[in-house]
Amino acid sequence: MDDAVVRRQVVELLRDEHAHAGTVRAFAGLAPGLRARRPPGSPHSVWDLLEHLRLAQEDILRYTLDAGWRSPAWPEGYWPAPAEEVEDAAWDASLARLRAELDEVCRLVEDPARDLTAAIPHGEGRTYLRQALLVADHNAYHVGQVVQIRKALGAW
Repeated sequence: MDDAVVRRQVVELLRDEHAHAGTVRAFAGLAPGLRARRPPGSPHSVWDLLEHLRLAQEDILRYTLDAGWRSPAWPEGYWPAPAEEVEDAAWDASLARLRAELDEVCRLVEDPARDLTAAIPHGEGRTYLRQALLVADHNAYHVGQVVQIRKALGAW
């Protein structure tokens, strides 16, 4: 197996758009007034999902890298408080953190000194590869929800 190919493929899975929209496009250009709006029948807004993605990705990454990391309480620690509107500063900061931590996950995968199949020392048998795939899987699932919400709001 070619290690460089595996790493490249995992990074593509994390960043690129092959079978679905990516995180950058899913949140791009959404009118501020629609950020916190929940379409009929939806338990979430685009803001709820952005913050959930950010919080979960941060938890997965920090857990992977830091034996002292303490995950938030489930489920409340993984979701934002309900909001009527989302200010530009909060929106921009959340997007910036989501992207920065996704970049950090990609750097972890790209690091040839890290054996992706090695068990994380404090990781209960989990591997670095498993954590990167978990981020990709979780992000793809919720980005799909973002697209559906945006379609329901007429904003896709």
